[in-house]
Amino acid sequence: MTFGEKLKDARQKAGLSQEQLSEKLHVSRSAVAKWETDKGMPDIENLKAASQLLDVSIDYLLDDGEMLSFKSVKEAINLDDYEKSGKCRSKQDTAVLAKFPQAEQIYPLIRKKKLSKVEKILEWTVMPAFGLFQAADQLNDGRSYYLAETGGKQFFVMVSKDFIEYSNLAKRVDGKKFEVGNNIFTKVGYELI
Repeated sequence: MTFGEKLKDARQKAGLSQEQLSEKLHVSRSAVAKWETDKGMPDIENLKAASQLLDVSIDYLLDDGEMLSFKSVKEAINLDDYEKSGKCRSKQDTAVLAKFPQAEQIYPLIRKKKLSKVEKILEWTVMPAFGLFQAADQLNDGRSYYLAETGGKQFFVMVSKDFIEYSNLAKRVDGKKFEVGNNIFTKVGYELI
């Protein structure tokens, strides 16, 4: 079940309408509707309040059987402090290598957003040659992604201009492709290590 499905189920079991839940959380009914249809997520304060109000754990609401564990580490970096060298093709590559110097393997990843049904239809009927939604998504993202393996553990790593964020994978990735949330990640043709 997705977050939205679990929230809706917990709300219904608590005997509350969307309107009643929204009043108790001091948000609009449309905000609750967005959360329940997985078109948005509550901020941490609303997530805590909803969890307490509906008598379910935050872990239950957020755990959708995806690849990431709940332990995510986000550290500030200055990307300008890193220089390309060796197999590193970018400053982001160098930042990941510096973060995981003992890694047995580090794979750069390509991210592709899973399109909604409407986006797929538009992509293939109106703009088949352009890939507009994918291109716009790539331009707006601005992050680099990696899969690092060290000490028998695998880490999903994201690098932006200002942060490096990594999370231990809950499930082992052995193939070339895997999914995290609404994204498909593919290992590129080279390894950093």
